[in-house]
Parts: sequence; C-alpha cells; structure tokens
Amino acid sequence: MAHTFEELVEKQRAADEAYARVRHLQDAYGPPTQTKWSEQQTSTWETAWRAWRDLARDVQAAVTGYAKQEDTPRQEVEARVKEAVRHAGDGGNGA
Repeated sequence: MAHTFEELVEKQRAADEAYARVRHLQDAYGPPTQTKWSEQQTSTWETAWRAWRDLARDVQAAVTGYAKQEDTPRQEVEARVKEAVRHAGDGGNGA
C-alpha cells in the first residue's frame, strides 16, 4: 500500500501519542514490581501497550514501503519522519 510522507508523519504521531499514554499509565500506577496493580489497571495498561505496539509496527511497515517506493534508504525516511513530527510538535508545519 502506497503512503504519502504526510501519512507517515500522522502514523508516527499516533504511535508517539500511544507511547505517551503507556508511559503516563506506568507513572500513574507506579512500577508493577513495587506496586500491586489492580486487574483493571493491568488490563488498561496492556490494552494501551498493545495499541502502541500495533501502531509502531504499522509505522515501521509504512516507512519501509515508502522507502522502497521512493528508492530512498529506509533510515533516511525514518529520520525525516521523526524530524517532521518533532518540528510539528514545536509549532512548525511538519514538512
């Protein structure tokens, strides 16, 4: 499936937001080895973790496909995507 660069940036942004959610839950619940999580906390964290994992996997696949489509090294595409996400987070336009 072909993707545009903007789609890659949006996918990366979604994966980053999902990761932030996982980190937020870990911070809120405390370390699982030091704090007993309830079943609901465990389920909530696992759901968030799976969402992040799936989004991150989708980003990787999309970046790989885009790199092949554009005949560009994968690492270069990944770096450009991450830079665009960073700049968009700093108030830039992301391009």
